[in-house]
Amino acid sequence: MILVTGGRGAVATHLVTLLRQADLPVRVASRNPGALQVPGGVTTVTCDLADPATFPAALSGVSQVFLYAEPAHIDRFIAAARLAGVEHVVLLSSASVLAPGAADDPLARSHLDVETALLTSPLTTTLLRPGSFASNASAWAWPIKKGDPLSLPYPGAHTDPIHERDIAEAAGAVLTDLRHQGRHFHLTGPQSLTFTQQIGRLAEVIGRPIGIKHVTREEWKREMEAYMPGDYADALLDYWQAGDGTPAQITDTVERLTGHPARTFATWARDHAGDFRAED
Repeated sequence: MILVTGGRGAVATHLVTLLRQADLPVRVASRNPGALQVPGGVTTVTCDLADPATFPAALSGVSQVFLYAEPAHIDRFIAAARLAGVEHVVLLSSASVLAPGAADDPLARSHLDVETALLTSPLTTTLLRPGSFASNASAWAWPIKKGDPLSLPYPGAHTDPIHERDIAEAAGAVLTDLRHQGRHFHLTGPQSLTFTQQIGRLAEVIGRPIGIKHVTREEWKREMEAYMPGDYADALLDYWQAGDGTPAQITDTVERLTGHPARTFATWARDHAGDFRAED
């Protein structure tokens, strides 16, 4: 039995479909399993990674886990997994852990803490370290729908946007092929693109221009203060500043794991075009 945590997330949703297509037994975990829509033959279970009381039932009879990186009770999750007989954990981590000073970066540290706990445990652990999710662009959906310009402090910052389907397919590969177990994989999209280039791709897909308003770091932080703690905002701004005018490192890991090239950002934009179009 494979337990997939974070069942409402896009990666988990695609992964569950892939595993069922391979006729593998799957259990999907969520804080609110009643809200899940799952394929036939898939069971659901309550598992809140912030509530250790939910761990034993979710892990009962499980041999492999696809795990989201939640550090709050990772030691207790590991203990429950070992007691249940879990043999292999695939962690959805982040490429941010590869950067210098990751331990001092609040965005990277949570992933790094979970990695460290798993790697120092007896559980066989495979690490998936994606770079920038293409779905981060979803944060632009509301202003684009309204026709407002996007506030960007670093419009020339590069990222390596990766489609959630590629992450799910990579996860499926490491869950079903013993050769990949225990390895560490840096996943990226196929291109390094600036925010300006990504916005250009979105504009092409929705068929109308999207404006950009160049703002300062301080202005952007003020706009985001209701949605993001200041230390996280500073870490994100530092990440963008480091990539301003500097292309991101691109890997071919998705192709090596899945057998096909990683999907482009333009493909992601077409798949999600409806999220950015104003309602008539």
